[in-house]
Amino acid sequence: MSLDPIEVELEKGFPSNVIGTKRKWVPEEDAALVTCIVNLYNVGTYNIDTKFKVGYLNELKIMLEQVLPHSMLKAKPNLESRIKTLKRDWAIVYDMLSGKDNSDFGWDEHRQMVVTKDVSHKVAGQFRHHSFSYYDQLTSIYAKDRAIEKYAQTATDIIKEINVEDIATANNLKEGNNYHECENDVSLDEMDV
Repeated sequence: MSLDPIEVELEKGFPSNVIGTKRKWVPEEDAALVTCIVNLYNVGTYNIDTKFKVGYLNELKIMLEQVLPHSMLKAKPNLESRIKTLKRDWAIVYDMLSGKDNSDFGWDEHRQMVVTKDVSHKVAGQFRHHSFSYYDQLTSIYAKDRAIEKYAQTATDIIKEINVEDIATANNLKEGNNYHECENDVSLDEMDV
């Protein structure tokens, strides 16, 4: 009796979602990958500016082996290629949502799908019938200013900068009062005008 080709592949130790040299990612693997990327980003040991440090792929591989023990994923080419694809797809949607070239375009938050005509946005057409459920997670990592990475800031960076400026302003006011030998702040009501 002959064996099914998939069973033969499984006996060799190859997962059934590997076809030739290309690997087809299943939704569970994508979800695990995005979760691990977000966790790695939140830990911060591999973060550098708007990217990750060298060696982050190996750390992701170790993290994924714990979540998906039989997936046989390699840092290169599997993880590297899939991250590149996810980031490219995210960038398409992000650029459209952030106001760059967004006429005749919308985003269905509930279904995580693009609402557009294929004719008007060919690159976003792929998301018309397929959800991109990792948009929010990837935005938390990659949503720095894509125009000029040198000056890129996330919302957290901006809030920290504002807080530092507020402290500096308060310190300057205190120094100004001391310079003019003022003991306390004086309101206009207390002054003789």
